[in-house]
Amino acid sequence: MRLAWLIARRFRQGTAKQGFLSFISASSTIGIALGCAVLIAALSMMNGFNQVLQNKLLAVVPQIEYSAVEGALDNWELVAEIAERNPQVVATAPGVNATVMVQTQSTFHGIQVRGVSAEHEQKVSSLSDYVSKEDWQRWQQKRGLLLGAGLAEKLDLEVGDSVSLLTPEKSERGFRSPERVRLQVTGLFQFGGQIDYHNAYVSLDTAINELDFARDVSSVRLRVKDVFSAPAVAREVGNELPELVYLDDWTRSHGHLYRDIELVRWVVYLVLILVMAVACFNIVSTLIMTVAKKRSQIAMLKTLGMKDKTLLQSFVLQGVMNGLYGVVIGCVCGILLAQFLPSIMLTLETWFNFDVLSSDIYFVGEVPSEWIWSDVFLVAGVALLMSLLATLYPAWRAVKVEPAKALHQST
Repeated sequence: MRLAWLIARRFRQGTAKQGFLSFISASSTIGIALGCAVLIAALSMMNGFNQVLQNKLLAVVPQIEYSAVEGALDNWELVAEIAERNPQVVATAPGVNATVMVQTQSTFHGIQVRGVSAEHEQKVSSLSDYVSKEDWQRWQQKRGLLLGAGLAEKLDLEVGDSVSLLTPEKSERGFRSPERVRLQVTGLFQFGGQIDYHNAYVSLDTAINELDFARDVSSVRLRVKDVFSAPAVAREVGNELPELVYLDDWTRSHGHLYRDIELVRWVVYLVLILVMAVACFNIVSTLIMTVAKKRSQIAMLKTLGMKDKTLLQSFVLQGVMNGLYGVVIGCVCGILLAQFLPSIMLTLETWFNFDVLSSDIYFVGEVPSEWIWSDVFLVAGVALLMSLLATLYPAWRAVKVEPAKALHQST
């Protein structure tokens, strides 16, 4: 093995002194390095979106929610008690949901209003993290309306202004006529994305007594330890409930975001294989040209008694060295790129005055990134494996060189 290593180094040094062959060899190393760096950065970006989805979006939207089929739940405390028996459930919170129209002068806007208990809501949601401390205290004390910052800006509202909420009301004939209720905007929350434009919060008492959404609590919201177990936990707890309810979990309302992230991840994996395959074609070209130029040296080595196995190992090692240099350089650059990707994107946005992710549309306003060692090892492993496979055919060609014929042709 040591002899094969020495011959591989000698052949590689000889290749570096030949212009065109040196260029092809360097391009294979650079191609593998660029592929590794870009793919590590891309996978890190997917990891970042996944983490933001779990830690930000799913910390505000309901992970699991049970809603009354009509009106209010018969016994929401019993529903919460049964749910909390499940080891996967962290906490529960009562609520009331309704779709209303917000009116300011001649402007109307449809929003989803949720009546919540501030004490219970903090156990299942991180809503208070996106509200200033003053607004959160004011909202708890004055029992007003907690409005999204995006909607407040669109309707030209500020804290202290009053708005009219048009809520549906059943008449005796079954028609719904709007009932107007005025509330003061006592706080603003700024989460990002469409939630800021379509959601608002009021206290549970206000929702039941003033807005008359329901005679009592109409839904129970659950927070679970593992968000990906939410569908199974929702079915498991739902089968134990004593009354009929509508079952909902985040995979139904926002699952498309996670599926999109996973789809892009698999596309990145496919691109990883294709990019590495293209980069490794240069290794094949380099080694085949090396075999063609070194036929006489190969013939002399075989004449001196070198075994085919040693010769095969030398050419395999030569190709793997090209891949190894590219993998090391690419992984180091990829980790650095992934580490500073958010800062780099913010700098580019500032220089060229554009937004990669608009906070008005998406729930995240900047490109997230989180690199993990498993992705680095995956990219490095695939690159080295492709480099190894690329050496097999040229190495086989070197073993098949006939010493007598090669020496005759060289004279």
